[in-house]
Amino acid sequence: MKIKNLSLVIVLMAAAAAFSNISAQSVSGSIAGGAVTRGKAARATVVLSIPGGLHVNSNRPNSEYAVATVVRASAPGVKIGPVSYPRGKNRKFSFSENTINVYEGRTSFGFNITVPTTFRGNRVSVRVAVKYQACTDEVCYPPKTKEVTLTARVN
Repeated sequence: MKIKNLSLVIVLMAAAAAFSNISAQSVSGSIAGGAVTRGKAARATVVLSIPGGLHVNSNRPNSEYAVATVVRASAPGVKIGPVSYPRGKNRKFSFSENTINVYEGRTSFGFNITVPTTFRGNRVSVRVAVKYQACTDEVCYPPKTKEVTLTARVN
């Protein structure tokens, strides 16, 4: 009886640790050192931090069942350029026949923003949503979306 209870406690602790890692991804970012000039493009960067033991599918995972990572940015009155996705790493997992292209650790995504010369205001805010699917080497979890707002002074 004690061995069964101990086994159950170990399983529950492992599940809790895995669950806490699933929620531990964070999204952060910045815009061109905190200042942009009207009429000129500025580079924005978003960083998805993925804890050890997890990976997320890349933007092109090479698997019809894997949910691709997608970054969407929006800001009223501001032109947003296309997102640059980094190359992932091809990895083979126990749950897949073929390799899957994934991101691990800190992964950066970049895009340009252009504040028009007619922009009114002294600050710009860009809302960024990062949709991803976190996985371990054995299982993938439901997709999540995390949001961050990037701000910069407008000159």
